Amino acid sequence: MGKWIVCAAWPYVNSVPHLGTFIHLLSADIFKRYLHLKGEEAISVTGSDEHGTPIEVEAIKSGIPPKQLTDKYHKEIVDLLSKYRINFDNYTRTENKTHIDFTQTFYKRIYDNGYIFTEQVELPYCQKCDRFLPDRFIEGTCTYCGSDKARGDQCDACDRILDPLEVKDPKCAFCKTTPIIKKSTHWFFDLPKLSDKLKSFLDSNKQMPDNARNFSYKWLEEGLRSRALTRDNKWGIPSPFPNSEGKTIYVWLEALLGYVSATKEWAEKQGKPQLWKDFWFDSETKSIFFIGKDNIPFHTIILPALLMASEEEYILPWQVSSTEFILYESHGKFSKRRRIGVWMDEALEIAEPEYWRFVLALIRPETKDANFTWEEFERRINNDLNDTIGNFIHRTLAFINSHFDSVIPTPSKLKDRDRIFQEEIINSSKVVGDLFDKIRIRDALNAIIDIARLGNQYFSDKEPWHKMSKEVEDASTTLYIATQLVYSLSILLQPFLPFVAEEIWKQLNMSGEVVSQRWEMASELNVKSGHRIGQIKPLFHKVKASEIKEKRKVT
Repeated sequence: MGKWIVCAAWPYVNSVPHLGTFIHLLSADIFKRYLHLKGEEAISVTGSDEHGTPIEVEAIKSGIPPKQLTDKYHKEIVDLLSKYRINFDNYTRTENKTHIDFTQTFYKRIYDNGYIFTEQVELPYCQKCDRFLPDRFIEGTCTYCGSDKARGDQCDACDRILDPLEVKDPKCAFCKTTPIIKKSTHWFFDLPKLSDKLKSFLDSNKQMPDNARNFSYKWLEEGLRSRALTRDNKWGIPSPFPNSEGKTIYVWLEALLGYVSATKEWAEKQGKPQLWKDFWFDSETKSIFFIGKDNIPFHTIILPALLMASEEEYILPWQVSSTEFILYESHGKFSKRRRIGVWMDEALEIAEPEYWRFVLALIRPETKDANFTWEEFERRINNDLNDTIGNFIHRTLAFINSHFDSVIPTPSKLKDRDRIFQEEIINSSKVVGDLFDKIRIRDALNAIIDIARLGNQYFSDKEPWHKMSKEVEDASTTLYIATQLVYSLSILLQPFLPFVAEEIWKQLNMSGEVVSQRWEMASELNVKSGHRIGQIKPLFHKVKASEIKEKRKVT
């Protein structure tokens, strides 16, 4: 049995996340469910990222304390995750004592190890607001691409990480005046000191996907720069370094440690405060991170470097499953700041949560950007979910209900067509599992749809409705084998559609719960002749893109 830490990028809680952010949480949930079905020991962690300048900016503009803002959105996200049936072993927040204490202790340790130094730097300072302007306190023009929507930490147009002094024509985000330059002492993480170790880590990590690997090598080739660890803003974790009063830890460099502190907090909640070390200090543990491509270097360069700098035996990232962007109706990538896309709460007013789980898994941009359209949403639900998966399950169980008095018939001698299809069922868990093991979640779901499509073709080819009078033995064989696939689908679909999978299990009238079964059972013929199925009903209904679009216009 393997041991896993499944991590998802932390949602930044200055508003409700859009579905581009949600897809990382969903991916982690799907993968962990698969691992549990395989009998692996896996925990999943993430939480609300609630420090830093964007939230402080939002709170100042709203005239409320930052924590009041993050309390509101943290509660909303926890509620939404429950509705989407996303289950983390610990969905926490960065404004919690375990994380704060761990972060301060960790950084004090790497300071003592010689990886942190001080430097007096020049920073923008707003005389009117009487404050330094770190990160998003600054707005202006990007040095690299010329976009006039750049901020002091990043340009959304070209995805370049920026320094406040790199922004052209800088303005204070609050009063819009031009800042002066003023000196301030800050603490820096000596990232270049770990360049050789980081290259060795990347060289030896064979399962890292190409997009993450190439992005990381590019950073190394360009030459790593020391990263500022502290900020002059008030909302954040107080700096633990000597003589650093009034400084806070840069939000990115403390949120990254949240994967560890969330595991630590999980162990504390279990009443076993040292249990987290059985994961993070066990060389056999595999850690996987589900993130967007714009966050790659933080997880492949900075996080490993921090863990190395601790000079403790932390495991390093085993896999960074980074997706490309989801575009919305060809209008550009999903963006919280530009209000482009569909939001987690809004989506639930449009369709059931498992419809979204299904569609987002199918369009998961694993190798290239994906374009979300309402027409594509309609096609995936109507054709793949309803007409392929739902139709096969319902027609099989409805036929048994109406022609065999709800009792699984006894098969006769298998014909070639029966044997070929039965072999597909027997191979199903391996085919889908192999894709899961390669973190190809979208392809795994497509493989399940293909198996259901084969089931519909088998049912149509065998035409059991024509054989009930003179070839009832052949019809019995067809329905016996088709039911085995219904059973398999309940297990194969469980990571993607936990509620639907349980409903299929219930309609089959199997004992226990599908969530308690094992993955390999999807390849077993476990529905016995003479077994009575339960009450049946259609699993899905169709949607119309035109109606959804009209509803969104009205609201």
